[in-house]
Amino acid sequence: MKPLLFPNNIQFWYETLRSMSHIAYGGADFGEVVSTAERITEGDYGSWYTEWMATADRVAGQAEKSLAAGHRVSARDGFLRASNYYRSAEFFLHGHPCDPRHDHAYDRSVDTFRAAAALFTPIIEPVQIPYEDTTLPGYLYRVDDTATPRPTLIMHNGFDGTAEELHYFGAMAGVERGYTVLTFDGPGMPGPRHHQNLPFRPDWENVVTPVVDYAQTLPDVDDDRIALLGISMGGILAPRAAAFEHRLAALIAVDGLYDLGQTTTRNIPGTREEAEHLLRAESAPELDAALQRLMATDPISRWAINHGMYVMGVDTPRAFNASYLDYTLADGIAEQIQCPTLVCDAEDDMFFHGQPEQLYDHLTCPKTHMHFTNDEGAGAHCHPGAMRLTQTRIYDWLDDTLNTTW
Repeated sequence: MKPLLFPNNIQFWYETLRSMSHIAYGGADFGEVVSTAERITEGDYGSWYTEWMATADRVAGQAEKSLAAGHRVSARDGFLRASNYYRSAEFFLHGHPCDPRHDHAYDRSVDTFRAAAALFTPIIEPVQIPYEDTTLPGYLYRVDDTATPRPTLIMHNGFDGTAEELHYFGAMAGVERGYTVLTFDGPGMPGPRHHQNLPFRPDWENVVTPVVDYAQTLPDVDDDRIALLGISMGGILAPRAAAFEHRLAALIAVDGLYDLGQTTTRNIPGTREEAEHLLRAESAPELDAALQRLMATDPISRWAINHGMYVMGVDTPRAFNASYLDYTLADGIAEQIQCPTLVCDAEDDMFFHGQPEQLYDHLTCPKTHMHFTNDEGAGAHCHPGAMRLTQTRIYDWLDDTLNTTW
């Protein structure tokens, strides 16, 4: 899709389209997004933060007035939009070290989302899922208050998304279709990273298994019909979990990934083995200098590396790139997935083009490859701007896979 805003900065345009995408489930208004974008100086991260915070504060303030006056629907809608705008405000602030403003904006995003959640019927319940010696934050979405066991979708985000954002990317779509939905942030994701200092870990089955354990304690969950969906980097994390957690009845990768190491080794001269050796070496000054030059000239790489150091809990660009080597479904891992699997793919994915096909080709379970195109307005990574179409196609597949009819 040709940028409608920020024509010379694909990064700013993609994140703007991401916010527009959430209009479909109440997370934005078109005019609010456009007016905010028009005030932002293209490529200026400080301007991005300032203007999104201004919009978020204004919308949240109006929602608080609506709530005080007893206008619960208006308050709910305003809090939802404010939550998404606060999320957008803090998006570019992560790094090593982080911009100190990021905690405040993130906490405001969570607070306003929870204010909205309390105004739904039934309420969207914040939950704490037992995990090792701590808990993982999440939300339980119920269709009604009857405690009827229903097919259930567990959802998590990826490299940079929040549990709250999943409301607009499938959680409410599931409730509309009669599903119980359980969303959560795992290690490396915003809640555990901001407040528990937990970085990502590659053995994601050790994250998802406690979540499945928790789900099976809930009366609203049909234990035999639990599906798992991962978004973006979740497109490799969720399949990794499914390779070892066989209680899952279905798996959805939006979009599918096979080997993150490919993204960090492809531009290093020599063989893959030589590139891995350099990334993991005690000292590699030439590669360190090359990464610094890349960050100086490529804004997408600069953001990805800065954010990557934050979420992986490492302190150098090379250490971040090395960490990606551990996130792979090669060496027979993908082949261990047993449940029916949907691999989504975007025609114009600017991050992981070609990887969904690799994952699909390595699967030995019942599998479906679902291609989203530019003509549909859905060709970007994870299909922002086409949420209703995306959710229709994903949930239709899930209905058929779980033998669910309404």
